[in-house]
Amino acid sequence: MPDWLSDERMPGNVVTLEPLRPSHREALVEAASDGKLWELWYTVAPSPSSIDDYLAAALRDKEAGRSLPFVVVENASNTVVGSTRFLNIEASHRHVEIGHTWYSQRVQRTAVNTECKWLLLSRAFDQFAAIAVEFRTHWHNKASREAIARLGAKQDGVLRSHQLGPDGTIRDTVVFSIIQSEWPTVKRHLQFQLARRR
Repeated sequence: MPDWLSDERMPGNVVTLEPLRPSHREALVEAASDGKLWELWYTVAPSPSSIDDYLAAALRDKEAGRSLPFVVVENASNTVVGSTRFLNIEASHRHVEIGHTWYSQRVQRTAVNTECKWLLLSRAFDQFAAIAVEFRTHWHNKASREAIARLGAKQDGVLRSHQLGPDGTIRDTVVFSIIQSEWPTVKRHLQFQLARRR
């Protein structure tokens, strides 16, 4: 069985996914400061005051085998522009979720997200023979819902009153997925999108 939690660097043309380390602390705060992403009530991005808790939680989940977090490094500038991760890893069922994704405002709606998802999906389906890859987002995060749909993922449903947010609001979670039989078509679509952006 492949090691879903192997700490591999994933290089692409536009970005490189580097395993998250405590040393990324300042770079993550700087990346999230572009747009003050922590002010978006329906998502979670680190602020100067929450970065230590953010890192501790991510690395604790990694140690427990629940997730594999990355920083997103823009190759052209060699700077951190966001973060993403594999989570809810169920290797025995060949199922994984891609989430906890956020990007600096200046790289949103660019090739960055497309290539990040290309790298993660290729690893899940081509290396690990995943049978399904899931995405979840807040009902009110319209930009995230649209970005997931643009990848070629299909909406499975909405989990009503699914979670309590840090501010006490109740979250409805929208669930999307790409299944193994869809991957060849989604793969071709992502290759096409990336080629057009070069």
